[in-house]
Amino acid sequence: MARAIVHMDLDTFFVSCERLTNSELNGIPLIVGGGERGVVASCSYEARKFGVRSAMPIAMAMKLCPDAKIIKGDMELYSKMSHDVTEILQEKAPVLEKASVDEFYLDITGMDRFHGSYKWTDELAQKVIKETGLPISFSLSINKTVSKIATGEGKPVGNLEIPEHKVQTFLNPLSIQKIPMVGTVTFQLLSRIGVRKIQTLAEMPAEVLQQMIGKNGLDIWKKANGIDHTPVEPYSERKSISTENTFSQDTIDIAKLKRVLLGMVEKLAFQLRSEQWLTSTVTVKIRYANFDTETKQSRVAYTSADHILTKTVMELFEKVYQRRMRLRLIGVRFSGLVRGTYQIDLFEDTQEILALYAAMDKMKSRYGFDAVMRCAGAHFKPNTKDEILKRKNENPKP
Repeated sequence: MARAIVHMDLDTFFVSCERLTNSELNGIPLIVGGGERGVVASCSYEARKFGVRSAMPIAMAMKLCPDAKIIKGDMELYSKMSHDVTEILQEKAPVLEKASVDEFYLDITGMDRFHGSYKWTDELAQKVIKETGLPISFSLSINKTVSKIATGEGKPVGNLEIPEHKVQTFLNPLSIQKIPMVGTVTFQLLSRIGVRKIQTLAEMPAEVLQQMIGKNGLDIWKKANGIDHTPVEPYSERKSISTENTFSQDTIDIAKLKRVLLGMVEKLAFQLRSEQWLTSTVTVKIRYANFDTETKQSRVAYTSADHILTKTVMELFEKVYQRRMRLRLIGVRFSGLVRGTYQIDLFEDTQEILALYAAMDKMKSRYGFDAVMRCAGAHFKPNTKDEILKRKNENPKP
């Protein structure tokens, strides 16, 4: 039996949330993002007509659409609205995966025995629209890849159903850029040999594609042929990651405690980004010398960014550490996790900050976490010459 996988996407989510709170924003070119040196987090369809796109520098967007209105954005509002939509879907869906703050997958395989799968999905989408006021698009097909591509093709006017026997016919004429794994570099590489449509890519020998692109070549070839067995991962907000530090000697050194906390945040934030998680709840834990234990917790807009999480952790530490006794343990926990990558969802971001995160994460992934760290969070001994040579041998250049 073919699977029935639904992809749901909240249309221009940040823009739609802003328009719910201010009807004067309806029908005008609208950009949600940072200041002059920031980037576009989201934009309305009216702005897209001028060529404005997400992740574009604000300065470039304003040149393309000088009459656009720019709003800094309210991630607390967006997180709340995302949570409201999640609750509606979770109540009805047999299996729900929250892929990001505005994107969901549902596995409704077998439901057609009791309901028409498309009709049931459409009714659920209408329930979201009615109860939240947010527009939502969806597509129904046999796997995540086809459903996600179909949602993009159906926006903003229609929802698509792509049955198994029509999958290849649907995919063939589309640009290879529609495949989720195909980025700019891969597109340019394949374009140089004349591969621009999915049909051409699907008809290539998988081995040739793998030789050209590497380990992802086979996965891209499968997606071009409508093959994707990735399961819908049940959504849960109970997941968390955490770390603790028990000191060899109890301490009251505030500067030292804050350095340790900074290092913890940097480590956990890197883990979030590496595993493609975003957190919505931050907790700081302390244990005094007499073993009394206290915690403080705060909700944040979904993020995996060091500078946002560091600020929250330090604020919580100031609130929880009130007795000025020696501490034997401190810890940090990030919970309320959802799947998602660090996209342009922080409205103070600049191109420099985004480039910095990408560069640091690349170095950490290749050479180990402590290959590059913020000075304030570093509390390790410098590498010896032997250690540097050993690491170089373990991680030779390709």
